[in-house]
Amino acid sequence: MLKNKIYLDTNIVADMIDSSREGHNSSIAFLKESVTENYILCISEDMLSTLYYISKNKRATLDFFKNIIFMDWKIVSFGKEVIEHAVSLSLEKELDLEDIFQCLCAKKSECKTLITNDNRFYDCGIDIVTTEKFLIQGL
Repeated sequence: MLKNKIYLDTNIVADMIDSSREGHNSSIAFLKESVTENYILCISEDMLSTLYYISKNKRATLDFFKNIIFMDWKIVSFGKEVIEHAVSLSLEKELDLEDIFQCLCAKKSECKTLITNDNRFYDCGIDIVTTEKFLIQGL
Protein backbone atom coordinates (compact mmCIF):
# COMPACT_ATOMS: atom_id res chain seq x y z
CA MET A 1 0.00 0.00 0.00
CA LEU A 2 1.20 3.46 -0.85
CA LYS A 3 1.52 5.73 2.16
CA ASN A 4 0.11 8.66 0.24
CA LYS A 5 -2.87 6.87 -1.37
CA ILE A 6 -6.14 7.84 0.32
CA TYR A 7 -9.68 6.68 -0.38
CA LEU A 8 -12.52 9.12 0.26
CA ASP A 9 -15.95 8.05 1.48
CA THR A 10 -19.00 9.57 -0.19
CA ASN A 11 -19.77 11.85 2.77
CA ILE A 12 -16.37 13.53 2.51
CA VAL A 13 -16.78 14.41 -1.15
CA ALA A 14 -20.38 15.55 -0.57
CA ASP A 15 -19.04 17.82 2.19
CA MET A 16 -16.51 19.30 -0.23
CA ILE A 17 -19.15 20.06 -2.84
CA ASP A 18 -21.91 21.44 -0.60
CA SER A 19 -20.91 24.41 1.56
CA SER A 20 -24.07 24.06 3.67
CA ARG A 21 -23.01 20.66 5.03
CA GLU A 22 -21.58 20.48 8.54
CA GLY A 23 -18.30 18.90 7.45
CA HIS A 24 -17.62 21.32 4.59
CA ASN A 25 -14.83 23.34 6.22
CA SER A 26 -12.87 20.35 7.49
CA SER A 27 -13.26 18.55 4.16
CA ILE A 28 -12.00 21.57 2.25
CA ALA A 29 -9.08 21.90 4.68
CA PHE A 30 -8.33 18.21 4.06
CA LEU A 31 -8.50 18.77 0.28
CA LYS A 32 -6.01 21.65 0.52
CA GLU A 33 -3.69 19.53 2.69
CA SER A 34 -3.91 16.65 0.23
CA VAL A 35 -2.78 18.91 -2.61
CA THR A 36 0.10 20.33 -0.55
CA GLU A 37 1.27 16.85 0.49
CA ASN A 38 0.74 15.24 -2.94
CA TYR A 39 -1.68 12.60 -1.71
CA ILE A 40 -3.29 10.37 -4.30
CA LEU A 41 -7.04 10.64 -3.75
CA CYS A 42 -9.29 7.78 -4.81
CA ILE A 43 -13.05 7.37 -5.09
CA SER A 44 -15.24 4.67 -6.59
CA GLU A 45 -16.92 5.27 -9.91
CA ASP A 46 -20.36 4.55 -8.46
CA MET A 47 -19.86 7.47 -6.10
CA LEU A 48 -20.27 9.92 -8.97
CA SER A 49 -23.89 8.96 -9.58
CA THR A 50 -24.61 8.92 -5.84
CA LEU A 51 -23.15 12.40 -5.39
CA TYR A 52 -25.11 13.74 -8.34
CA TYR A 53 -28.32 12.14 -7.07
CA ILE A 54 -28.05 13.57 -3.54
CA SER A 55 -26.83 16.97 -4.69
CA LYS A 56 -28.96 20.06 -4.19
CA ASN A 57 -26.90 21.94 -6.77
CA LYS A 58 -26.44 19.68 -9.80
CA ARG A 59 -24.37 22.26 -11.69
CA ALA A 60 -21.90 22.73 -8.81
CA THR A 61 -21.58 18.96 -8.54
CA LEU A 62 -20.82 18.57 -12.24
CA ASP A 63 -18.32 21.44 -12.05
CA PHE A 64 -16.61 19.73 -9.10
CA PHE A 65 -16.40 16.48 -11.09
CA LYS A 66 -14.91 18.26 -14.10
CA ASN A 67 -12.53 20.62 -12.33
CA ILE A 68 -11.41 18.60 -9.32
CA ILE A 69 -12.14 14.89 -9.57
CA PHE A 70 -11.43 14.38 -13.28
CA MET A 71 -8.29 16.50 -13.10
CA ASP A 72 -6.47 14.99 -10.13
CA TRP A 73 -8.19 12.00 -8.56
CA LYS A 74 -8.15 8.29 -9.33
CA ILE A 75 -11.56 6.79 -10.03
CA VAL A 76 -11.61 3.08 -9.21
CA SER A 77 -14.18 0.35 -9.65
CA PHE A 78 -15.48 -2.30 -7.28
CA GLY A 79 -15.35 -5.26 -9.65
CA LYS A 80 -17.39 -8.43 -9.30
CA GLU A 81 -15.18 -9.95 -6.59
CA VAL A 82 -15.59 -6.93 -4.28
CA ILE A 83 -19.32 -6.78 -4.94
CA GLU A 84 -19.81 -10.47 -4.15
CA HIS A 85 -17.69 -10.26 -1.00
CA ALA A 86 -19.52 -7.11 0.17
CA VAL A 87 -22.95 -8.64 -0.36
CA SER A 88 -21.93 -11.77 1.54
CA LEU A 89 -20.56 -9.72 4.46
CA SER A 90 -23.64 -7.52 4.52
CA LEU A 91 -25.96 -10.53 4.64
CA GLU A 92 -23.84 -12.43 7.14
CA LYS A 93 -23.14 -9.60 9.58
CA GLU A 94 -26.07 -7.26 8.84
CA LEU A 95 -23.73 -4.41 7.93
CA ASP A 96 -24.22 -1.33 5.72
CA LEU A 97 -23.55 -2.53 2.16
CA GLU A 98 -22.38 0.86 0.91
CA ASP A 99 -19.75 1.12 3.66
CA ILE A 100 -18.51 -2.37 2.90
CA PHE A 101 -18.30 -1.56 -0.82
CA GLN A 102 -16.22 1.53 -0.10
CA CYS A 103 -13.85 -0.15 2.36
CA LEU A 104 -13.25 -3.23 0.22
CA CYS A 105 -12.73 -1.04 -2.85
CA ALA A 106 -10.20 1.07 -0.93
CA LYS A 107 -8.36 -2.07 0.13
CA LYS A 108 -8.43 -3.52 -3.40
CA SER A 109 -7.04 -0.22 -4.68
CA GLU A 110 -4.17 -0.45 -2.16
CA CYS A 111 -5.10 2.69 -0.27
CA LYS A 112 -3.44 3.10 3.11
CA THR A 113 -6.19 5.21 4.61
CA LEU A 114 -9.92 5.76 4.18
CA ILE A 115 -11.31 9.15 5.17
CA THR A 116 -14.91 9.22 6.41
CA ASN A 117 -16.99 11.13 8.89
CA ASP A 118 -19.13 8.06 9.55
CA ASN A 119 -18.39 6.97 13.14
CA ARG A 120 -19.59 3.40 12.59
CA PHE A 121 -17.76 2.62 9.38
CA TYR A 122 -16.96 -1.00 8.50
CA ASP A 123 -13.33 -1.92 9.26
CA CYS A 124 -11.78 -4.05 6.53
CA GLY A 125 -8.21 -3.77 7.73
CA ILE A 126 -7.04 -0.35 6.57
CA ASP A 127 -6.72 2.87 8.60
CA ILE A 128 -10.05 4.69 8.89
CA VAL A 129 -9.99 8.30 10.08
CA THR A 130 -12.20 11.38 10.06
CA THR A 131 -11.16 14.61 8.39
CA GLU A 132 -10.74 16.22 11.82
CA LYS A 133 -8.45 13.45 13.05
CA PHE A 134 -6.46 13.57 9.81
CA LEU A 135 -6.00 17.33 10.08
CA ILE A 136 -4.75 16.99 13.67
CA GLN A 137 -2.58 13.88 13.34
CA GLY A 138 -1.86 13.45 9.62
CA LEU A 139 -1.06 10.02 8.30
